[in-house]
Amino acid sequence: MEGQEGSQQPQLILANKLFLLTHPDVADIEKVRLRQEVLDSVKADDMAPLYETLASNSVLDLDQTVLASMRAKIDEQLKTLDEKIADAEENLGESEVREAHLAKSLFYIRIADKEKALEQLKVTESKTVAVGQKMDLVFYTLQLGFFYMDFDLISKSIEKAKKLFEEGGDWERKNRLKVYEGLYFMSTRNFKQATDLFLDSISTFTTYEIFPYDTFIFYTVLTSIISLDRVSLKQKVVDAPEILTVIGKIPHLSEFLNSLYDCQYKSFFSAFAGLTEQIKLDRYLHPHFRYYMREVRTVVYSQFLESYKSVTIEAMAKAFGVTVEFIDLELSRFIAAGKLHCKIDKVAGVLETNRPDAKNALYQATIKQGDFLLNRIQKLSRVIDL
Repeated sequence: MEGQEGSQQPQLILANKLFLLTHPDVADIEKVRLRQEVLDSVKADDMAPLYETLASNSVLDLDQTVLASMRAKIDEQLKTLDEKIADAEENLGESEVREAHLAKSLFYIRIADKEKALEQLKVTESKTVAVGQKMDLVFYTLQLGFFYMDFDLISKSIEKAKKLFEEGGDWERKNRLKVYEGLYFMSTRNFKQATDLFLDSISTFTTYEIFPYDTFIFYTVLTSIISLDRVSLKQKVVDAPEILTVIGKIPHLSEFLNSLYDCQYKSFFSAFAGLTEQIKLDRYLHPHFRYYMREVRTVVYSQFLESYKSVTIEAMAKAFGVTVEFIDLELSRFIAAGKLHCKIDKVAGVLETNRPDAKNALYQATIKQGDFLLNRIQKLSRVIDL
């Protein structure tokens, strides 16, 4: 999945290769190629701190000569950058001073020295006045956060960006932030909020530094399927022109989406099987692979059962192109977990749906909350009496 415009940050490309290098499902012969590519990238950008970390984790072999060469280049480059900062402070204006500090920040980011990069970004921020330029520094911090999958840093940076936007800021940067925040929500298993932010950004996407547009559409479709109702899915995803122009380039995705909407369940399962490998090997989705698989099956089984008061297990198995034993075991798990509202008549081989009454569910929830509130009041009254 590659985009046509912009270019992804080299550090995030490297982060994906490192993820694949340590993934158990990647073939050994592929890992040989990845290991060489990672080493070449580390050497090219003199990433001494990362090189030492990877060597200590047995991802790369430590070569002291290579490490010494990297450190020598880093020291030389830092000396040059410090001289430029000193010269700017003595002879030039505030703008040039800021640019000199920014160059040092970007250098630390390039060599993957996280702590020094964050420190230098703070120094650069202290020299920055314009809200737009401060926002750019937040984007650099967010990229660092996604490189290290540091969700605490990402969350704080997003909050900081939102506060900056209260002071001003242009729409282009605001739209970019939506994609960063959407990726954060997706990476932390908040697919509903990720969907809303991704859909808001479809027509204004310019965030090529974190992933290509094709990948963005891939994430948008996957999160939408388990987050939107059928009507919203049709309006915002199935018929969206921006998605239609790209979805055909991504293997199995068009069939996955359209077969679900068209109730072609056999085709859906076939496309789903083709997509599982992509999801499993995605750096951001991999931790949620099992969860996502369950949620998608909940959506598709619920959609099928929505049309029936009762249906034979054999008919359902035939519709999905699987065995009766498989569908029986699947449904048993989902019913037991409260994901599906139906019961199995094993003797008759029939599924009977028992969709919950929305008003009754609201009434029960109100009673439960009322009981909880009364209990809290009683406990509070005891404390006051004492």
